[in-house]
Order: sequence, then C-alpha cells, then structure tokens
Amino acid sequence: MPIERRSIQGLRPLFGRLGLWLCLCLSAVAVLAEPPPRTPDNPKPAEGDVVIDLPNESQLVFRRLTVPGPGFWGDQQRVIQIGDATGGIFEGLQRTQISGSFPNADGTGWEILLAKYELTRGQYIAVMGLERLLAVSADPEDQKIPTLDGRAKREALMRPLASVSHQDIQDFIRTLNQWLFDPAHPERTTKLPTYADVPGFIRLPTEEELEYATRGGQPALEAGVFDDRLPFDAARLDEYAWHLGNAKHQLRPIGLRQPNGLGLYDLIGNAQEMTTGVFRPEIWQGKPGGVAVRGGSVSTPPADLRSSLRAELDVYAWKPDEGRIEERRSYNTGARLAIGSNVVLTTAQRKALEDEYLAYRNETRRAMPVGRTLDNLVAQASVQLGTVDPIIERLMADNPALREPLQTVQVYMDRARDRLELAQRESARSLAQDAARNGVNLSVYLSRLERLAATLESAQKLAELSTRYQDQVEAVERSIREIETAAREQLQGYRDKIAKLGEYEPDYIAQAFKTLGEGELPVRERAVMELLAVHVEEFAEQRRAEPERWLEEFRARFKDFKDN
Repeated sequence: MPIERRSIQGLRPLFGRLGLWLCLCLSAVAVLAEPPPRTPDNPKPAEGDVVIDLPNESQLVFRRLTVPGPGFWGDQQRVIQIGDATGGIFEGLQRTQISGSFPNADGTGWEILLAKYELTRGQYIAVMGLERLLAVSADPEDQKIPTLDGRAKREALMRPLASVSHQDIQDFIRTLNQWLFDPAHPERTTKLPTYADVPGFIRLPTEEELEYATRGGQPALEAGVFDDRLPFDAARLDEYAWHLGNAKHQLRPIGLRQPNGLGLYDLIGNAQEMTTGVFRPEIWQGKPGGVAVRGGSVSTPPADLRSSLRAELDVYAWKPDEGRIEERRSYNTGARLAIGSNVVLTTAQRKALEDEYLAYRNETRRAMPVGRTLDNLVAQASVQLGTVDPIIERLMADNPALREPLQTVQVYMDRARDRLELAQRESARSLAQDAARNGVNLSVYLSRLERLAATLESAQKLAELSTRYQDQVEAVERSIREIETAAREQLQGYRDKIAKLGEYEPDYIAQAFKTLGEGELPVRERAVMELLAVHVEEFAEQRRAEPERWLEEFRARFKDFKDN
C-alpha cells in the first residue's frame, strides 16, 4: 500500500469511516424517495434537490448544506480548520468560522445553498442566448454547437461553461437575477429560499463555502473526517474526479462521476471554479490579486488534488509578446453558483442582530478566529499543535507498530507546546511593559503641557503690556508644539501595543499585569497601569482602539497630578 494512501486511511478513526459510509447510504436511500425528474440540467436527480427555473425550460439545481448552531453570529461548532499543512504555499492551516445564508426550516441551524453541478454551456445559453456564447467564448468547440444535434449536442451543452471571462460570468449572474426578479413575474422567485421573508439572489460562492462543501460539511465534521486531505479514499479518485490522468485536459459533462456525501458533483476536478473573492495568499490576508479558483481541473495531476487546493485566476492577463493586457478566458476554469442573501434587510432585523451581538461579543466571539490576530504567529502555532494530538492518537490506534516512535514525537510536541506557552506569557508581559512605558511618557508630556499652558497664559498677558515678552510667548508656543508631537508619538505607541496585547488570551494578559504589578511601583506608573488595564480589556472585548478617548482619559487622570 502506498505511503500516502496508508497515511490518509490512518487519519480516519473507525467510527469516522462508518459515519461517512452511513451518510452515503442514507443519501443513496434518499435518491429513491421521489426525486425530481431527470433533465440535462439535473442528470442525477435526488431527493432534497432545490430546483430553480431558468428561461427556456432550463433549470439550476442546488443542494442545502447545513451549518450548525442556531444563532446568527455563530458558535464554537462553526469553527473549522481549512488548508493543508502538506499543500502549497497558499494553503497554510487556518481556522475560520463557516456561516450560512439562510436559517433552516426548524431553526436549529443555517444553510448554504450551493449548486449541485458546475454551471453548464446549456444553462448559459438559456439565459444569455447562443449568439452571446459564440461571441464571448474562446473555445473553438463552442462554435460547432449550432451544427450539432442529438446526443452530441446534448453532451456539448452539459459540459461546464469555460473559456469565458470572469466578467462574462458576472454578466450572466446579473442577467439571471434581473430575470428572476422581474416585477411582471413574481412567480419566478417562489422557489428561492428566504431570509427575513426576502428571497435570496444568485452569486458565486466564497472560498470557505466551497472548501466546507468539498470536505463534506457537517456530516464529515461529525464523522471526524473533515480534516482529511481528500473526502474519499485516494484509491477511488477516478470514481469521484476528472483530472489530468483520466480526462487529459478535456472537460466532461456534469454528473458522470460520483457525488460527495452532500450530493454535490465535481467539486474536485473537471473545471476549476471561480469564487466571489479576490485571491489573497492566505485567504484573509496578503496582497490582493486576481480571482480565487478552487477544486483543480482536468489539467491537475491526480497527486495534486485535495480539498484545500486553490489557485489564482489572472482575470486581466499580461501578454508580454504583445505588450498588452487581455481578459483571461481559461479553457479549464468555470463556475459553480450559490444563492446568497444580504446581511441587513429590515430595521427590526438589524435591531435583533445588534441585541444578539452583545451576548456573542462577550462569549463566543472572543474564542473565534475573528477574535484573534493573524499576526500572532506564536498563538497560531500553539493552536495548530493542538490539532495534531488527535491525529497522533489515531495513528497509534491504527498502527500499533508505530506507537513507540509516535510517543517520542508526542514528547517533543509537548516540550514545544510548553515553550510556546512560556513564549506567549513572556511576549504578553513584554507588550504590557512597553505599553506602560509609553503611557508613563505620555502622562509626563501631558503634565508638562499643563504647566506650559499656564506659562503661556502668563507670557501672553505680559506681552500685552510690552512687546519685549513676545519672544517668550513664541518660545513657549514652540515648546508646546514639540511636546504635543512627542505626546502623539507616545499615544501611537501605546495604541499599537494595546492592539497586539489585546489579541492574547485573557489568562496571558492577566498574568502580565500581575507580574508587572508585583512590588512597589511609583505613583505615576501605578496610575498608568490602572488605565492600561482598562484599555486592554476594552480592546479585547470590542476589537477597536479608541486613542482619542484614551488621550482624554489620560488628561483627566493626570490633571494637577503630583508624583509624591
């Protein structure tokens, strides 16, 4: 058995495999329970399909993906790990929160509505017309469509739409939404899901939605296989995906391979799929580029396929030989649609979100990835180490012969975790100490400004009596400007340190203040530490710096201040 296959299987606990098998069996049973009719737009109909009508008797078919947790803002169940430690440089492990666009029927969770198949040429023609496809497509095979009939034409129309630009896809979505929401035809929106009684609209999916779907969604989370490199045994890749090894750069009609446990086809392979976001090297951060595409394609080597695979589509491609930019029309890049909804729809609904946010901010949010900085690499390393423990446990359970070396690895990991723990505590203490130093300097400058303000007032009164005091006025004003500049620099440093310190866990922050507060402190420094503790706590809760308000609080605290 190849090493890669053995490793993947080793990551799956027995109950995970049984859980996934059960999900697939249940899906197979559901297929028999009154599926919608078979059509070229839905060649593998299944119970639970959400069918949206298109012009010219065509359809779009969506599947509902459950997102756990009833609250709008989220809970711990929605925190997922994406990326792949063995993937490319753009697939580093990251933790994020997955969210749905629509509440489910019983109010126990939310739903993502994602297209069951990739967008096809036939669906594009149904909305935009054949002439439009012939005008925008860079695929010579599309020019043959008017000459085809029978099976050849049907298969051509069932192939994923590709060789068109990103803007062509957006034009299609815009035209489709206009058709759906034509005031003269209110019946067209009746099959769309709703949020706050407002129907959703068609859009491209996000990267997180696609990776969540590719990994198998909530059933995979519950089965313990969500973090696996592939959502199926690597030995069965050909059953689930079209790739370079079995498709040789040629896109294939939708629905020919096996669906995943959610009933979705070709999430891996066939056409790589555009997303709604620009490409950033680490999804949330880094230089914005073209458009992020997901899933690999018929040109991807089979060994490179994985749930986390992502790449950049250079929407505006530079042609060095011609010295110009052109819109990229990639032969292996297409799209999969989603149904979305706006966040704020009514005043009453916004008020409900605000009320719920208060509880969310004080409880769940602080533990969410949004409540942690991506710059805190030590904290990230600590979190990632924690994800390795269950993997090692599974490997030891599945490979008794490896128990001793894996236990050695575990010992080294425990030591690394201890060192990271120490590093975080020391880093938090150092940041608190630096912020306190900035605060002390700021308070000293404010005290000087207070005294200079009194001096300036006296000098201005003397200058009214005699011009020979004007030089004194100018000297005092110059000193005030210099100290105000210095005070601003200290305030900026104070703000920056708080922004970093506020990202640490509360225990590290509390330990930092406890350590710095031990022993006798000068009166001024003690006063600064009291303000600093309040400001750090506010930032940790609200993730917002308010330096101007902090400055006024410093002014009030140190007005007429005496150091002894």
